[in-house]
Amino acid sequence: MTDDQARESVMSALWNRRMLICVFTGFASGMPLYVLLQLVPAWLREGGVSLTEIGLFALVGIPYTWKFLWAPFMDRWTIPGLGRRRGWMLVSQLALIVGIGVMGLFPPADATAAIAALAFIVAFFSATQDVAIDAYRREILPDQELGLGNAIHVQAYRISSLVPGSLSLILADMLAWSSVFWITGLFMMVGVALSLLVEEPASDVPEAASLKDTVVAPFRDYLSRRGASSLLLALAFMFLYKLGDNMATALATPFYLDMGFTKTQIGLVAKNAALWPAIAGGILGGLVMVKVGINRSLWLFGVIQMVSILGYAVLSEAGAVLWLLGAVIGFEYLGVGMGTAAFTAFIARETSRTFAATQFALFTALAALPRTFANASTGAIVEWLGWTPFFLLCTVLAIPGMLLLIWVAPWGQNAERVGQ
Repeated sequence: MTDDQARESVMSALWNRRMLICVFTGFASGMPLYVLLQLVPAWLREGGVSLTEIGLFALVGIPYTWKFLWAPFMDRWTIPGLGRRRGWMLVSQLALIVGIGVMGLFPPADATAAIAALAFIVAFFSATQDVAIDAYRREILPDQELGLGNAIHVQAYRISSLVPGSLSLILADMLAWSSVFWITGLFMMVGVALSLLVEEPASDVPEAASLKDTVVAPFRDYLSRRGASSLLLALAFMFLYKLGDNMATALATPFYLDMGFTKTQIGLVAKNAALWPAIAGGILGGLVMVKVGINRSLWLFGVIQMVSILGYAVLSEAGAVLWLLGAVIGFEYLGVGMGTAAFTAFIARETSRTFAATQFALFTALAALPRTFANASTGAIVEWLGWTPFFLLCTVLAIPGMLLLIWVAPWGQNAERVGQ
């Protein structure tokens, strides 16, 4: 391919309706997760809940790791009037609006168990929405647009954190928490609008199938294409590649509060410092993947992702230095955003369109395991080690995932495998 052809390919991939849809899928998918990761921990911490208990709240994210159990039925069953993908998206989004809004009605110190139950419900419908959205995105994106489309989705996903992690925290200094949670939940109307306005993609999955075929066929399909050894390596990589990054950012908002930053400073600086680096990282990451492929991007972005964790260690030693907070967060969003974009594109490449919901759910569920179970121990680890040693440990834990790239995404392998 000549330089002119490559440039034309990049521009045609960038400027089309599918990329705009990826912006909306990313925002709708990320919003409820960041409510659980950023807004709820800040609310609990201000309400007098200990770091250990806040860390254990990561366990409410178990639905993200088990969503592959109900994904096969979402591959087969259709919501009347809307279709297989749009129907499940809309049902989940309406439930999320109610779940997020109701959560803020409870006092953190006196109703921790009730809040945990509601957070679990939010996580369940968020994971269900992810299954439908991931499958929808896999079905509408041509193979050559997987890298860029998923990069845009991931960056919009991360930008959605500005609502619960920035706007909501600023509002919490002016309004009651109950109002803040309802306002935050209503931002899911972006997803509702998406579900109502887009077209249902064509699907190769037959409507009628036995229970056995519904559950077994997606896994049999992958094994027939890749083999058992490739599956095990891919699963190990999906678990380990984001382990260090997920643990480092699990208690980000309590970390900023412990450093002495106010909620308004966190809302204005810590979160908004991520906006432009995230956008730049998403566009740059997607364009780099078009040029060099997913394999090499995983290597390049993974190194940047690992180094960005060390910025938190520097901040923990420096304390409440506002400009340093912005620099650390900006670099983290640039590097980790690029790494997540390549990682999501890798997962999409491993799935087939025929069983997109189930296979995508299985792989993303495995990738969510560190966020759910490893992150549950982060509060106890911080209280035992302190912030700086904790971030150094997270950096070390990022190394095994990088080493697995030797087998799952060799640097010199130019041909990209795409699920058929």
